[in-house]
Parts: sequence; structure tokens; C-alpha cells
Amino acid sequence: MAAPDILMIDDDENICRLVKLYLEKEGYTLQLAHRGDTGLQQFREQPPQLVLLDVMLPGLDGWSVLREIRKTHRVPIIMLTAKGETFDKVLGLELGADDYLVKPFEPQELLARIRAIFRRMTPEEPQDRIIRYPNLEINLANYVLTIHGKHMELPPKEIELLYFLAGHANQVFTREQLLEQVWGFDYYGDSRTVDVHVKRLREKLGQDDEWQIKTVWGVGYKFEVK
Repeated sequence: MAAPDILMIDDDENICRLVKLYLEKEGYTLQLAHRGDTGLQQFREQPPQLVLLDVMLPGLDGWSVLREIRKTHRVPIIMLTAKGETFDKVLGLELGADDYLVKPFEPQELLARIRAIFRRMTPEEPQDRIIRYPNLEINLANYVLTIHGKHMELPPKEIELLYFLAGHANQVFTREQLLEQVWGFDYYGDSRTVDVHVKRLREKLGQDDEWQIKTVWGVGYKFEVK
């Protein structure tokens, strides 16, 4: 049996049926799991191209499933949660989620976000998708960062954000512009999404005398090359 395009781990069977109806109509294959532990097992047996992951799950909660997946895989993950508090959204991003959607949501909105992710995953025309600076190489072809000669794998959204900023050195972008360029859809003004990813990038990149991701107060961010 071929691996599904999408694995949905959610204990709300009504939502699962609705999402399955919409996604299969669009040509996606969808596999369902209604427990965190069984969903994680299904993921390991047949890794999909994308995961829809509920937070409140029996067996193993969504945060734990997310942590386990991120130990070995960089597959895009959209968190589905009934909790709309900023803390829950930021926690998901901190743990490596690529996106989140608060229930109840419109199936069309979920579909739009899935399409945006798959568009970014579609191979482009062959070209050198590598950006190099002293002590830094960003390879978007295989999603590998090399810093001070050491290879480092980042979650997809982090390396896409770094690649975009580094590809426009010394140019300032607002959070909204970065959401549009990197995420490909509107986050409804929640700029914390960009802030969290920048924070995680800074922690991993450390300090360098030649370049840095700099905050331009009151505006946004830029990749500053000295």
C-alpha cells in the first residue's frame, strides 16, 4: 500500500469525515488515526508528505506526537487545536510545527493552507538553490544548513525563512511581508509566527562577525551582511 499524501490524527470523527471528503475530492489520499499513539505508529510505518495533528488526543497528546516526529522527520505539520490562546500557538511553533489552525475552521481554509505547503514542496526548475556567506551555506535543494563547516538540519519553515532573508541581504521586511513570501498565506496578523521562527534561528545560528538576522524596531527583520 502506497504511503498517503496526508495523515490526519484527530479524535473528532465528524471533523475527520468532513476533511476526508474535501481532500479526497481534490485528489489527495488521506489516512486517519483517532489516537495519538496509533497515529504515531501509522506515521512510522508509512510516513506521509504532510501531517494534520490535533492537540487534545487520547493515548498520546499532540505535543508529544509532534516531538517524536521531529526527532527523525522534517515533514510539514499543521496543528489543529480548539485552543486559540497565543501560548498554544507559540508552543506548537517552538516544537517544530509549520502551521496551526484553530477549530472550528472552514475546510476551504485548511485546503488553502495544504495547497500552499504542497506548492512549496513542488520541485522547481533545476538550478543552484544555494546561498553562501562566510561560515554559512543554505542549501534549499536538500534543506541542509552548513554553519562553520558543520551540517545542521532545520525544520522546513525555518530554513525557508533564512533562505529568503539571506537571499535579500540588508533588505528590511515587515512580518506581514515575510508571512506572505515564506508561508504563502495570511496569518491574520499574528506576527508571533515570524518572531518565534526568528528566535529559533538565532539560537541555532549563534553569533558571527560577518552576518546576522537583525531586528529593525518598529518595522521587522533583515539579514544584515557587514
